[in-house]
Amino acid sequence: MAYTNLDYLRTITEGDNNSMRELILLFIEQVPEFIGNLKKHLAEEQFLELGKEAHKAKSSVMIMGMDNLSHDLKTLQLDTISGIRKETYAQRVSRFEKECLAAVEELNKAMSEMK
Repeated sequence: MAYTNLDYLRTITEGDNNSMRELILLFIEQVPEFIGNLKKHLAEEQFLELGKEAHKAKSSVMIMGMDNLSHDLKTLQLDTISGIRKETYAQRVSRFEKECLAAVEELNKAMSEMK
């Protein structure tokens, strides 16, 4: 299963492999921080902070073409603001972690194939 779609990234970088690599590497660096912060805020029931972190992560996953996950993060963000569907927060954080870790593998492979 493909987790990423680099079409948008290619468009915004005009297909420049160096620029694409830079943005991919930035994403790869951010993933552990996003995962750690999301898990921390969830465990500490800091739901507004959880929503803020989801908002930050949303932009990064969107650039990597992870549209479904981006939508899920937007929903999480809005739910935390409204204080609703708290029973879904853990599942969404878990999905984020799983899909981002798989995306990192995909992106490393994609970078190795760039000329």
